Amino acid sequence: MGYKYIIAGLLIGFCGVVSAQERLLSKDAAVSLTLENNFGIKVAKNQVAIADNNAGILNSGYLPTLTGTAGATYNELNSNTEYPGQFESNGSPRPDLEINDAESQSYNAALSLNYTLFDGMGRLYNFKRLKEQYQLSELQARETIENTILQLFSVYYEIARLTENENVLRQALEISKERIKRAEYSFEYGQNTKLDILNAQVDVTNDSISLMNVQQNLANAKRDLNVVLNQNLNETFVVDTLVSFIPKLQLEDYIAQSKENNVAILQTERNMAINEYDIKVNRSGYLPTVGLSGSYGWNLNQSAATSFLPGQIIPGSNRNSLNFALGASLSWNLFDGGGTTVRVKNAKIAYENQEIFKEQVIMEVDRDILNALGIYENRLQIFQIQEQNVVTNQNNFERSKEQFQLGRITSIEFRQAQINLLNAQTNKNLAKYDAKLAELQLLQLTGQLLSVEL
Repeated sequence: MGYKYIIAGLLIGFCGVVSAQERLLSKDAAVSLTLENNFGIKVAKNQVAIADNNAGILNSGYLPTLTGTAGATYNELNSNTEYPGQFESNGSPRPDLEINDAESQSYNAALSLNYTLFDGMGRLYNFKRLKEQYQLSELQARETIENTILQLFSVYYEIARLTENENVLRQALEISKERIKRAEYSFEYGQNTKLDILNAQVDVTNDSISLMNVQQNLANAKRDLNVVLNQNLNETFVVDTLVSFIPKLQLEDYIAQSKENNVAILQTERNMAINEYDIKVNRSGYLPTVGLSGSYGWNLNQSAATSFLPGQIIPGSNRNSLNFALGASLSWNLFDGGGTTVRVKNAKIAYENQEIFKEQVIMEVDRDILNALGIYENRLQIFQIQEQNVVTNQNNFERSKEQFQLGRITSIEFRQAQINLLNAQTNKNLAKYDAKLAELQLLQLTGQLLSVEL
């Protein structure tokens, strides 16, 4: 037996030891990590937080506005005014007028309060609209989470399928390696030709390559899952290959409740509520606006003593004042050129469009559910058939193995039985996870993906 096969056997055994040491990533743990770390879900949660801020009392317009202002001014004046050719009453030339170091300061501070008592109910309906917008953002985040969970299990079950295929191919390789030993022993005792050894070596090579390809695909799939989980790309783990299906009666209940739970239908309902509030907000333009205002202010003006003529001093002054004012205002846009009327009409049309869109979404969801149900039932039947096919091919392989050991069939016939069993096992694995993914897609359409045990 060649050294290549000895090395291959050691490598496969080593891989088995490493796999045994890897941690088990359960479905629940994968979902928890995704909800906590996934990039898209993090962004969706931030969008919900923004909508929550927008729907708060601080963004409602119900609170008054309070504005504070303050200021200070300093001024110093020095000037000289001449009167050429002008004389006093006593006939002497009129002296120049000088202003020296004429300083003045002024200080002011004020608080002003404004509050809208009534704005035609526009503020109320806009606040309710923001609440609906928040609920819509929650539904959009839920849709993102559902799509991400579906993506998660698409990769998770691909890893599970490749893991099972790896085990199947490893067993096939061990069988082919045993054939080499048997062929070499038989050749030594003259019971067969060198051709049987060469055929067995070819099969070992093919099985080794198939196993290496599956192991490479498995490593790639694990990195894909690490991206979804937002963890180290080189993180190693094994997945749970156990799959259970939801009973048919339970699925029928979910389908019957799909109109109350499907996220696309719920989003259209929220959009309709938003459009309805848009109509009411625009109608508020027909009504007056009533507001209150108040202010409290303080002013201080100071001026220093100044001298105009030698020996003549004008004393400075200080003026301190406080003022308080209250006011009410009413504003009524009796005619705005028809702008409010146009906005109300357009809002009504938008609401009608949303009603039409809801009917379309409901029909499309019903169609998608029927298609998904048909695909799921078909794939589930295929899986059941493939399970029975594995049993049949396993029995055929065991019988062929006995016949081959007794020398009643050729190595080619035995290899064909082995290939048939290998194909049946890999097809069963594919059918199992295809059926499970079809079930998850059906659950998403019925709005139950996040509420059932996966």
